[in-house]
Amino acid sequence: MLSIGVDIEDISRFENKNLRFLKRIFTENEISYCLNTNKPQQHLCARFCAKEAVIKALSSIGENKPRFLDIEVLKKENGAPYLNILIDEYKKYNILLSISHENNKAVAFVIIE
Repeated sequence: MLSIGVDIEDISRFENKNLRFLKRIFTENEISYCLNTNKPQQHLCARFCAKEAVIKALSSIGENKPRFLDIEVLKKENGAPYLNILIDEYKKYNILLSISHENNKAVAFVIIE
C-alpha cells in the first residue's frame, strides 16, 4: 500500500508562540532543537507541516489520526530529517519525509510504504 501527504504553511503562524502552545504540538526534543536555531519559527513550521502530512497520509489509507505529539521530527547526523513515530501501531509502515522552508513558507511531503 502506498500513500502520500503534503502540507504547506505560513511561517508567520509560529512567530511569538509561548511554550505552553508549543508543548501541545511538539515534543521536548523538537522544541529544544528549534528554539536553539537562528530562526526557530521556520523549523517549528516545517515540523508542523511534517506532522500534518503524516496525518493526511495515514488518514488516506484508513488509519486513525495520530496526535501531534505521537509524531516526532528529528535530524540525522547528516542533517536529513526523519520521523520518529511514537505509536507502535504505525511502526509497520516505512514513512519517508522531505521538508523545506524558505522566506515565509514551509512545506513537507510524506510517502508511506
